[in-house]
Amino acid sequence: MARKTKDDAELTCTALLDAAERVFFDNGVGATTLNDIARAAGLTRGAIYWHFKDKNDLLQAMFARAMLPMEAMLTELEGTGQDAPLQALRAMCVQALTNLAQSPDQQRVFSIMFLKCEYTPPMEEILDEKHAKRDECLEQVRRVLHRAVANGSLPPDTDVAMANQVLNNFMAGTMREWLLAPQAYKLDACAPAMVDMLMAGLQHCPPRLQRD
Repeated sequence: MARKTKDDAELTCTALLDAAERVFFDNGVGATTLNDIARAAGLTRGAIYWHFKDKNDLLQAMFARAMLPMEAMLTELEGTGQDAPLQALRAMCVQALTNLAQSPDQQRVFSIMFLKCEYTPPMEEILDEKHAKRDECLEQVRRVLHRAVANGSLPPDTDVAMANQVLNNFMAGTMREWLLAPQAYKLDACAPAMVDMLMAGLQHCPPRLQRD
């Protein structure tokens, strides 16, 4: 019985997160109430409070679930990028864009994150968590870029911090702009060429540290 209760709780939590994705995407975060989410899930408001303390907590859990594939790719990047760090980085960027293009769930959540969420003072905790995840991602990519410098794939005076920021801006910007007009082009088909252009620039004309 205890096992069944735990399974039921997990199913309820998943149903709430799925419903939140749909309602936040359709209405925006600010205009969505917990009652809206409960109705969409076919559950009561009390069921929400069993799992989440408030709307922000639910939103944060939804974002965290959506980031799991990216976190797994970053972990894999650290493990597989020892001998060929730039090739591993290229593969991760292509896979991340392809996953977005081919996953309606990711498209909804990233649209909410980029386009349908007002990060006003009541949502400071969510914004702080978003920044912490970004900084964690930047740190993992920074280590990969330093390995590329160490093995000679990039010159010794490469400005790793700037290269890292450009990579981050490319990924976040490409995702956001494509979500604004997904009908403009097939992101999964174009991702390899887009990432190759960026990586070619990094390899052949990397940003350089300023000499004193």
